[in-house]
Amino acid sequence: MKGSSGKQSIRCRKWTIGLLFSLGMTLQVFAQNPADAKASKAVRKLYADLHRAMKDSLVLFGHQDDLAYGVGWKYQPGESDVRRSVGSYPAVFGWDLGHLELNDPVNLDSVPFDRMRKFIKFAHKMGGINTISWHLRNPYNGSSAWDTTTAIRHILPGGTKHEAYLAWIDKVADFMLSLKTGFLGKKIPIIFRPYHEHTGSWFWWGEKSCTPQEYIALWKMTVDRLKARGVNNLLYAYSPAEFKSAQHYMERYPGDDYVDLIGFDTYHRNANDSIATAFFKARLSNSLATMSQLAAQHQKVMVLSETGCEQIPVPNWWTNVLWPAIKDQHPAYVLLWRNGRPDHYYVPYQGHLSQDDFKAFQRNPRIFFQDEWKAVRRH
Repeated sequence: MKGSSGKQSIRCRKWTIGLLFSLGMTLQVFAQNPADAKASKAVRKLYADLHRAMKDSLVLFGHQDDLAYGVGWKYQPGESDVRRSVGSYPAVFGWDLGHLELNDPVNLDSVPFDRMRKFIKFAHKMGGINTISWHLRNPYNGSSAWDTTTAIRHILPGGTKHEAYLAWIDKVADFMLSLKTGFLGKKIPIIFRPYHEHTGSWFWWGEKSCTPQEYIALWKMTVDRLKARGVNNLLYAYSPAEFKSAQHYMERYPGDDYVDLIGFDTYHRNANDSIATAFFKARLSNSLATMSQLAAQHQKVMVLSETGCEQIPVPNWWTNVLWPAIKDQHPAYVLLWRNGRPDHYYVPYQGHLSQDDFKAFQRNPRIFFQDEWKAVRRH
């Protein structure tokens, strides 16, 4: 009885939070305008929902490639390691378009693009949110995204690879425009997160491979091209990796007219080392505090756009590491990376040593998974 009463109390608190969220939305549905002046009604609604989530201290839980595969399974309809672990899907679903630019039938993680479209539609129909990154090839030499050979100067206007690169952006436009649902074929709203982790130097668009001006020019060229192609179902997310200060974070910021969400990618490594864990928690909390101030100044949504601890070797990682680091900063969502292999995963599978703690994390009144998020959103 005590356990049942506790669950009822948690449900009651989440219901109350959700009711207040819904009432707030009735008062001000489209208070925040996206960067794209021609953004669809669905995009505007999503943006308002995310602003409201952040304001009301709701944290949506997300997972990369959640519907596509997990530890020990692949392409099984309706499956999800998150759902297997806690009984609910994530509220946010991450995907990647790497290799779309090559006309490959599958992305860099071997997810077929045709299946990805279906997964995105499935997540949307459940009331979930879809976000897409793009680990695209180096456009100068055709090598991987991790080849840091100078490329950007060659793809900007006047460069020898400019027209070829515009064709790559057009493939992204075609994919985004193909994401439709319902009898009327309404376009599905997507959070697009290109050229991420640029404060690092492991991608060809990274800090040591281009100037701030070149990065900004690349971003603006990409957004302008997508808009010129009639793509109006996107919110644009800017997400560096670790950064030293607010000035460093904003050094390559394309401007408020080109960005809707500000994010941050960071991972917990050496999890069994108490010093490394304390450093991760402090860095994450301090970085989100800086971003919170920037989000307020620029009226943007703040998110933790990628994070995780590979294999999650700490049984109470969810409630003792992640939650204490984010609870005071109010990101609208937290996206955990993919469950790609038995040695490369970031959320528990059924029977994992951190599954019980993951369940405790899910029961937190401020953490919302798909079913809870769907219940409070007004469609």
